[in-house]
Amino acid sequence: MAMSCKDGKPGLDNGKYVRYTPEQVEALERLYHDCPKPSSIRRQQLIRECPILCNIEPKQIKVWFQNRRCREKQRKEASRLQAVNRKLTAMNKLLMEENDRLQKQVSQLVYENGYFRQHTQSTTLATKDTSCESVVTSGQHHLTPQHPPRDASPAGLLSIAEETLAEFLSKATGTAVEWVQMPGMKPGPDSIGIVAISHGCTGVAARACGLVGLEPTRVAEILKDRPSWFRDCRAVDVLNVLPTANGGTIELLYLQLYAPTTLAPARDFWLLRYTSVLEDGSLVVCERSLKNTQNGPTMPPVQHFVRAEMLPSGYLIRPCEGGGSIIHIVDHMDLEPWSVPEVLRPLYESSTVLAQKTTMAALRQLRQIAHEVSQSNVTGWGRRPAALRVLSQRLSRGFNEALNGFTDEGWSMMGSDGMDDVTILVNSSPDKLMGLNLSFANEFPAVSNAVLCAKASMLLQNVPPAILLRFLREHRSEWADNNIDAYSAAAVKVGPCSLAGSRVGSFGGQVILPLAQTIEHDEFLEVIKLEGVGHSPEDAMMPREMFLLQLCSGMDENAVGSCAELIFAPIDASFADDAPLLPSGFRIIPLDSGKEASSPNRTLDLASALEIGPNGNKATNDYSANSGCVRSVMTIAFEFAFESHMQEHVASMARQYVRSIISSVQRVALALSPSHLSSHAGLRSPLGTPEAQTLARWICNSYRCYLGVELLKSSGEGGESLLKSLWHHSDAVMCCSLKALPVFTFANQAGLDMLETTLVALQDISLEKIFDDHGRKTLCSEFPQIMQQGFACLQGGICLSSMGRPVSYERAVAWKVLNEEENAHCICFMFMNWSFV
Repeated sequence: MAMSCKDGKPGLDNGKYVRYTPEQVEALERLYHDCPKPSSIRRQQLIRECPILCNIEPKQIKVWFQNRRCREKQRKEASRLQAVNRKLTAMNKLLMEENDRLQKQVSQLVYENGYFRQHTQSTTLATKDTSCESVVTSGQHHLTPQHPPRDASPAGLLSIAEETLAEFLSKATGTAVEWVQMPGMKPGPDSIGIVAISHGCTGVAARACGLVGLEPTRVAEILKDRPSWFRDCRAVDVLNVLPTANGGTIELLYLQLYAPTTLAPARDFWLLRYTSVLEDGSLVVCERSLKNTQNGPTMPPVQHFVRAEMLPSGYLIRPCEGGGSIIHIVDHMDLEPWSVPEVLRPLYESSTVLAQKTTMAALRQLRQIAHEVSQSNVTGWGRRPAALRVLSQRLSRGFNEALNGFTDEGWSMMGSDGMDDVTILVNSSPDKLMGLNLSFANEFPAVSNAVLCAKASMLLQNVPPAILLRFLREHRSEWADNNIDAYSAAAVKVGPCSLAGSRVGSFGGQVILPLAQTIEHDEFLEVIKLEGVGHSPEDAMMPREMFLLQLCSGMDENAVGSCAELIFAPIDASFADDAPLLPSGFRIIPLDSGKEASSPNRTLDLASALEIGPNGNKATNDYSANSGCVRSVMTIAFEFAFESHMQEHVASMARQYVRSIISSVQRVALALSPSHLSSHAGLRSPLGTPEAQTLARWICNSYRCYLGVELLKSSGEGGESLLKSLWHHSDAVMCCSLKALPVFTFANQAGLDMLETTLVALQDISLEKIFDDHGRKTLCSEFPQIMQQGFACLQGGICLSSMGRPVSYERAVAWKVLNEEENAHCICFMFMNWSFV
C-alpha cells in the first residue's frame, strides 16, 4: 500500500511514497480505531510494541495518520453531501408541489371572487330574475356538497371510505384547507420537513411533508401502530376489518387518548380507517370519525371520556427515487374545547399544539427509526435502539397512567385531608403490581403490595417551560427530598434484609449519564446517579448510590407549542430491560403560542436570582425585555410503592412531599421570571458583571504574559468589550478551578457548545470527565509544566461533551491565569478547530 503526503507540508516525507505491508496497515488501523490522533509518545510506543513497524520512521507514521484522517474526513463528507443532495432533491420536489398547490389556491380564490362579484352585480341589476336565483342555488350547492346517507353495510362503509380519501387528498395536496407556515419552522436539508398549520377552518389542523429513509410499506406499518409513537395514545382497538374489491382495507377503530393534565378529561374517537394504493403507486392511510349523521355503525359514549371528532386525516406515502419515501401527513380534529376550563382551551384550539404533539411526532418517529436502521445496532449501555425506545415509551406511558388514574386500571381515589390541592390515588390491582414483582424472581418475598400516586396541577406565569424544566433537571437538590428518593428506590428493590433494619442513604449529588437522544436532540434518555452517605454511625462514611432512569424532552426554547417533560423512575444497578418502573415527574404545557426570545445559555443560578444585593442581580436583561407574559400549566405526579397497612402514613407523606415540591417550583419560577427580575433596578447581564469582566482581563493578560501574543484582536478595549470579544471567540475557551478535583467555572459560547451544557451546569463538570484515559494521562504529564512554566501546548485528540458525544480538536493550549496579586486564580484551556465526531 502506497501512502504519500499531498498537502504540501515540507519536512514530512519529502513527497516520497512509502509502501506498507498488509500486516503493517492492519497494525496501524487497529491503533487508528483506538486513537485517531496519537501523540508522538504513543507513536513511538507503537513502534516498540509492533516489530513489523520498526523499519518505518516516526514521521512517516505521522504522515500515515494524517492521510488516514483525511480519507476518513473525505469519506464522511462525501456521504454527508450525498445525503444532503438526496434531501434537497426531495425537498425541491415538495416545494414545487407546494407551489403548484398555492397557484391552484390563488386561481380558485380569483375564480370565487369573480363569481361572487358577478353574482352581486346580477342581483343589483335584476333583483326579480329567477334565473339568477337558480345560478346562486347551483353555485351554493357546488361549494357545499351534501353528503348522501350511509349505512353500516360493506358498500356503505366503502362509500364513506372513498369520500374520506377524496377529502383527505384535497387537504394533503389540494386547497381544501388554507395552510400557513408554522411559526419557527424553516424548510431546509436539516429540517424535519415542511410543517404548516390551518388558518380559519373548523377545529384544528396541521400538515407536514418530509422525506424519510424507509420504504412506504414500513412507513405505513409504523404510523398505523399509533401507540408506538404517539405518547398521548392510550389504546387503539381494531373492532372490524373489511377487505375491499380494489385491494384496500377498511377498519373500524376505537381510539383513546390520555388527558395531558389533571384539569381536563381524556378524549376518545370512533373511527373508520381506509388503507389503499393509488394509481400512481402511492400508499394512502386515511381516517375520519363515524357520526350518527352518516348512518354508519355507532359506538356508545364511554365514561370518563369526551368523544372528539377526527375530520378526514391521514398519510400519503410515495416511493422516492433512490430509496425512501416522501410522506404527507394531515391531522384535522375537533377536540371539543367546551369540555375543559377556559384557561386550558388554548391547548384544544391551537393548531400549533396539534402539530407539535401529533403531526411532527409522527415525522420524528420515522426519522429516528430510519436513523437507527442506518447506524450501529447497539448504543449506550449495550442497549439496542428499539429497547431504548421501549424504555422511553414505558416511562411516558406509566406517567400518563398515573396522571389519568382510570378506574378500569385499578385506580381509586382516597379521601381529602381538607385541602383539594393534591389528589391521592391508590392502586392495588395485580396488573399494576406485576411489573414490580419482576424484581422478586430471586425468591425473596414482595414487600410492596400497592401503589400510591399523588398528583396536582398549577398555573405558572411568565416563565418559559424550557427554562424551568432545564433548571429542575440540572438542580434536583433545589426541589427533591433525598430521603424520599431513597425510599422510592428501596420500595422497588427487594433483597436480603433490604427494608427490615435497612439503612437507607441520603443522596446529595447527582451525575447525569447520557443513554440515548433523538436525532433532533429534542428528547434525552439518561441515567441519573445520585450519590451520598448513609445515616447510621457504622456506615456514615460509606458511599451510597442510587440510579434513576430519566426521560427529558421539550428543552428547546425556540420550539413553539411544545410541552416540556421530566419523567423519571428508580432502577437498580442491573438495569434490566424489563425492570419495574414507577414513573414520576413533571409536565409543563405552554398555554400561549407566542415565541419567547431568550438565550438558551443564560444563567439559571437560583441563589443569585433570589438574593438581590446592592449591586443587583445577575440575570439577563435582554431576556426580561424581550419575553412577554408566558402562561403554562404544570402537572406533577409522583408514585410510591408501599405496604397496604401503611397507606395512611404514605398518603400523608406524599401529600406533604408534593406540596413542598409545588412551593419549591413556585420559588424557582419566581426567580426565573423576568417580571420578578425587572422589578429590581441595576440588573445586568451575567456577562456584564464586574467579576466576569475582571476574569476576562486576567485571562487575556496571562495569555499575553506566557505566550507573548495577544489572545484577542481587541484586547486593548475596555472590560465589557473585551469580555464580549472573548465570549464570541471562535475557539472554545474555558476555565477550571485549582482544586484537587478541578471543575469548570467559566466557558465562552463556543466552550458551552462544545461541552453541550449551560453556564450553571458547567460547574458540575469536572475536568477529568471530558478526557478519555489517554487524554487524562497526557494532562497529568503536562500539568506540572503548566504550573511551573505557566503554559503548555497540547496535541490534538478526543474529548467528551457532557452528553457523552466525542469531540475532536486539532490542538489545545493551557495556561495559568493570574490575578492582580499575580497569584494563580485558575487554569484556562483553549481548544482549537473542534468538531463533533
